[in-house]
Amino acid sequence: MRPIWIVDDDQSIRWVLEKALARENFTTRSFSGVRDALAALEQESPQVLVSDIRMPGGSGLELLQTVRDRQPGLPLIIMTAFSDLDSAVAAFQGGAFEYLAKPFDVDKAVELIRRAVDESMRGEAAYDERVTETPEMLGQAPAMQDMFRAIGRLSHSAATVLITGESGTGKELAARLAPT
Repeated sequence: MRPIWIVDDDQSIRWVLEKALARENFTTRSFSGVRDALAALEQESPQVLVSDIRMPGGSGLELLQTVRDRQPGLPLIIMTAFSDLDSAVAAFQGGAFEYLAKPFDVDKAVELIRRAVDESMRGEAAYDERVTETPEMLGQAPAMQDMFRAIGRLSHSAATVLITGESGTGKELAARLAPT
């Protein structure tokens, strides 16, 4: 299993989470800012990413957007001491797995991270299944290219999608291409 990444400018938060996760046999890697985490993301990938929203040199919401673009299945937990409706909505709309208000109960934070790890593991297993079982869809017609783009956009969304069409048009193939 890959490490849990903690991105927070507050050293005490990083330390507390590192120690609590180490007790649960999780490996961690900590970063004091968004830029360091993004640089590391070029070389490796975490199992789960836990990030503060407000930090000098970059925001956790910017990190969330970049991670969503590069690794859409990676669970990202957003933490903040400035919990307000706007930042919570922005975090969830950006694809955050969960929103954690500071100060937080350490045991509850660890349980939340454990759930995110479980979700990450399920996502990897489902992806492996789809890769081996999904037949390839072909098509160079403009309508097919539009459909491929739509599937790509929707695959990054948590929205429920109804696929309609006549029998034999490939509805089931299209459904299997999107993450579950």
